[in-house]
Amino acid sequence: MPDTLPPVTTGVLEARGVRQAFPKPAGGELVVLDDVNVTLRAGEIVGLLGRSGCGKSTFLRIVAGLIRPSAGEVRYEGKPLRGPAEGIAMVFQTFALFPWLSVLENVEIGLEARGMPEAETRRRALQAIDLIGLDGYESAYPRELSGGMRQRVGFARALVVEPKVLLMDEPFSSLDVLTAETLRTDFLDLWIEKRMPMKAVLLVTHNIEEAVFMCDRILILSSSPGRIMGEIKVPFAHPRGRLDSAFRQMVDDIYGRMTARPAPAPGTAVKTPVLGVFDKLPRVSINRLSGLMETVAAPPYNGRADLPAIAATLQLEVDDLFPIAEALQLMGFAELAQGDIQLTTAGRLFVESDTQARKRIFAEHLMRSIPLAAHVRRVLDERPGHRAPRLRFETEIEDHLPEEDAQETLRAVISWGRYAELFSYDDEAEMFSLENPAP
Repeated sequence: MPDTLPPVTTGVLEARGVRQAFPKPAGGELVVLDDVNVTLRAGEIVGLLGRSGCGKSTFLRIVAGLIRPSAGEVRYEGKPLRGPAEGIAMVFQTFALFPWLSVLENVEIGLEARGMPEAETRRRALQAIDLIGLDGYESAYPRELSGGMRQRVGFARALVVEPKVLLMDEPFSSLDVLTAETLRTDFLDLWIEKRMPMKAVLLVTHNIEEAVFMCDRILILSSSPGRIMGEIKVPFAHPRGRLDSAFRQMVDDIYGRMTARPAPAPGTAVKTPVLGVFDKLPRVSINRLSGLMETVAAPPYNGRADLPAIAATLQLEVDDLFPIAEALQLMGFAELAQGDIQLTTAGRLFVESDTQARKRIFAEHLMRSIPLAAHVRRVLDERPGHRAPRLRFETEIEDHLPEEDAQETLRAVISWGRYAELFSYDDEAEMFSLENPAP
């Protein structure tokens, strides 16, 4: 953390030196965000792009005034933000509608909570519903609406309060591809035509194409802890063509930046990151790991593939693709560089092998590269009955990781260890053992 905050600028919304940390059960703290500086200026849509778990949603709640940061400050229209502000509204990933209220009532509820007169509440709610394309559905209930229509209600509910800043937390991610595309385009049309009240928009997303398609600037957030690792200005005018070569090149470049390893300090050698026993692991199924290796190994990729191309081929989002690719890299089956994934010799050998040989190869790499898997096996080897309860490892991991991350990490090790036949796991008894033959 720097000793002094950055100088005050002239943005509608500013985050200056924002840090967010949470205490760990075993002592110390988990730093989620560190020294994050963001300025949101009038007339722009800014994208905050990062992987799951990098702190995007936490940051959004901080600038919404819902969470106080551990350090740093947020300024709205030049004044420190001490809590939720009337000029800031949010659209969430989930629809978060009240099922017992009609569309009109769901949109009105925010204005009613502010004590606005009934006639003005009704007028503004009907205007927002019409603007967002739901005219005629005022009396419908959420259960009668499609996912896209329910999210339109979410947009109308945010717009009805006439915010100066709109915060959007992955608002299209729960929709199917076609519905999401329609809603993005409709939103951009309203924005470009200046038919919405906002001065600025902050869009949190993990979808690289979505960020390039919608935003004027893109901020890339690193992980563990979240820091702004890059800013990209998007020079394309609207409407933007996803198939244009410049558009595709920008998408490819961003993939490269998000998969790049941090540069070493001057004069030091590049070191391969060493995984700790209780470091977080991506929970990825064996089918997905082997499926990605098989896809990369096959024509037209023949062992090396462009990540955007693979994502398109497999119809995977960034949050789906990156954990698979990173797990393969952790175990030495692939390397990630400049937005590409390339199989190692071990990865190629795995693809070419039969089922039993694949298990042996996977077991070798699991024991060598994933310390938690080796730790579980070592404990089982040392115990007279070669058995250990899940709680034995769960408690250890939760001393180092948040509960949700700890559970995901343990599930990943259970899945991989079972496949490699390093150990067995009885889910009903919540017990690890060496009852099955193992390497």
